[in-house]
Amino acid sequence: MAANRSTFRGPRYAQITGWGMAVPEKVMTNDDLARIVDTSDEWIVSHTGIKQRYIAGERETTLSLAVRAAQEALLVAGIVPNQLSLVIVATVTPEYFFPSTASLLQDALGAASAGAFDLSAGCSGFIYALSMAADAIRSGSAEHVLVVGSETLSRIVDWTERNTCVLFGDGAGAAVVSACAERCGVMASVLGSDGSGGELLIVPGGGSRHPLSHEVIERGDQFMKMNGREVYRFASTVMPRATEAVLHKAGWRLKDLALVIPHQANDRIIAAAIKRLGLPADRFVVNIDRYGNTSSASIPIALCEAIAQGRINAGDRLVLVGFGAGLTWAAVALEWGIPEPTRPRPLLLRWLAGVWYFLAGIRSAVRRVERSTYDRIMGPGGTAGLRGEMRTRTDRLRARVARRVQRPASKAQVAPDPAKPAPPAGDDHGTPSA
Repeated sequence: MAANRSTFRGPRYAQITGWGMAVPEKVMTNDDLARIVDTSDEWIVSHTGIKQRYIAGERETTLSLAVRAAQEALLVAGIVPNQLSLVIVATVTPEYFFPSTASLLQDALGAASAGAFDLSAGCSGFIYALSMAADAIRSGSAEHVLVVGSETLSRIVDWTERNTCVLFGDGAGAAVVSACAERCGVMASVLGSDGSGGELLIVPGGGSRHPLSHEVIERGDQFMKMNGREVYRFASTVMPRATEAVLHKAGWRLKDLALVIPHQANDRIIAAAIKRLGLPADRFVVNIDRYGNTSSASIPIALCEAIAQGRINAGDRLVLVGFGAGLTWAAVALEWGIPEPTRPRPLLLRWLAGVWYFLAGIRSAVRRVERSTYDRIMGPGGTAGLRGEMRTRTDRLRARVARRVQRPASKAQVAPDPAKPAPPAGDDHGTPSA
């Protein structure tokens, strides 16, 4: 469906043409949690609807999950990474403070022509990023944008705190957003924030206000803190309001909706939204029981599952809606175009994609070696600097050799000759003493 800009003779639209998801290998059930914290399967299910979640292993990170999800999305979209204009990663658990996870992802994919940046909007992050991708495409500044929500929340959860550790899981979801001429794709978006509630869901330590220190770690401020009651009250109100607002902006009615894909935070919050909107429950995508709250990854993971289950067809009107730390909220009205086939891609195409990513890894390694070599040979001092450094090292070596040569000679000068008799004792002029 994506086309080159030069072929368009009218408005540009932004449609999702590729999608993919990735979760860690390890599954943690409620019974597993009950062994490390005072809780039970019955309590967790009754309060959250969660039965299990995926937890990242030692070698699994926000970036590694993002790479897997992105590769699958690009495969579905049928484009190579070099066609991407922009890479956006929504996350609250980045690989590093900087560089951005998006830049590392861009390098891992070999998307040499793409700009890249991270976006932090809590659990609303994926929809914020999707809205920005659509704006970039509609404006003509991008043809294909990769949007990823990736999280390893297990790294910032206090596993002794029952009220938070039971809620969260790890995972990643990705979407390729492409320019198209047909009227479809992202039709409207609503973004909002209320920073007065920032302390309700926060990691207080590790930033510029409270840098990591022994005191911060002793207080456990490097972990997530949440006022569950207040977050629930906010979410159960803002989700239906954001849905209604984006429908109004798109010129749609509630009855036009085929599906609502909400942020998977708590089944009670989703139930409250269902009741408020007055829609049948089967029009909501709910998978929190198997994944828990994966923050910015929850909506794209749910989208991938809905597509795989055949719940989304061409012409369907969808709303993606979420809320998160900030406090933030966001919703997108999406009219689904004719999607790419969801059957597995041919083995040859997957093999070619694997070759591409292998070569991307080689390219990245060569770039690092090239940069290191340049710094050593053509650094700030240029070739003259290198010559000066070599001259200095040569002079030092010569001086060291000269000292070693002179040392035995000086010892030979002061050593007494056994063939000569010792001079008589006297003053310095050889006069015998009295």
